[in-house]
Amino acid sequence: MTIRNAPKINLSHPPKVQAYEPDPALMEKWNAGLRAEDTDRANVISILDVIGEDWWTGGGVTSKRIAGALRAIKGDEIIVDINSPGGDFFEGVAIYNLLRQDSRKVTVRILGLAASAASVIAMAGDEVQIGKAGFMMVHNAWVVAVGNRHDLADAARTMEPFDEAMADVYADKAGVERAKAASWMDDETWFNGSQAVEAGLADSFLSADVTEDESKGTSALRRIDTLLAKQNVSRSERRALLAEVAGGTPGAAANVTPCADDEWAGLARSLMETLK
Repeated sequence: MTIRNAPKINLSHPPKVQAYEPDPALMEKWNAGLRAEDTDRANVISILDVIGEDWWTGGGVTSKRIAGALRAIKGDEIIVDINSPGGDFFEGVAIYNLLRQDSRKVTVRILGLAASAASVIAMAGDEVQIGKAGFMMVHNAWVVAVGNRHDLADAARTMEPFDEAMADVYADKAGVERAKAASWMDDETWFNGSQAVEAGLADSFLSADVTEDESKGTSALRRIDTLLAKQNVSRSERRALLAEVAGGTPGAAANVTPCADDEWAGLARSLMETLK
């Protein structure tokens, strides 16, 4: 039996609201290179990327991948390493439910950042450890909605049960009233390692060492993508630019709309050289 009976999240994907990608502000705060030294252990699942499929690298952490990893682990304990800025809320919920329903002990280790959907996943741990220099961020569901004022009002109402479900999960872990957890979310609260333990969202500090990965290529491309997103460059244009700069990005679709402005291509190449 699992040590802690975390509440299940029962949600269906709303028809007019989509969570496309992580908040660009979170991407700036994420150090993608952090990893644990003992990742070669057979019972370790690494969530060291955005949540959900990454539309231009083919990366990202999906519920399908986590389900496969859980089936492959034969031991009686699962370790989940997290360093993620979040991403697709619904994929995060699916991963959370996969972990919480597993009968084995689940130990979550927050190596650097567990923000947004990644913080929801962390709550599935029977034991949650966090680095002293690590961070956890909780907020209300972040989405993109399109339509007239009635559609937008409907979207806001549609998101209310999602925020309530997240508040229940945080409150259950921390042992506080749901109103307290909801206030954390309303304020988009950042917890450092000590604050997360004090609040009850984490149980203890990491005992294992954390190192920084020397591979910088994917991290640099993500930083370029974040900078272009802040300049309101469309997703299709960013996708085409990054594929061009990287010499053909894995997983990029061939029928994307090309960027019409050569200045963006020059900026992307310049940024790539700067971030190497």
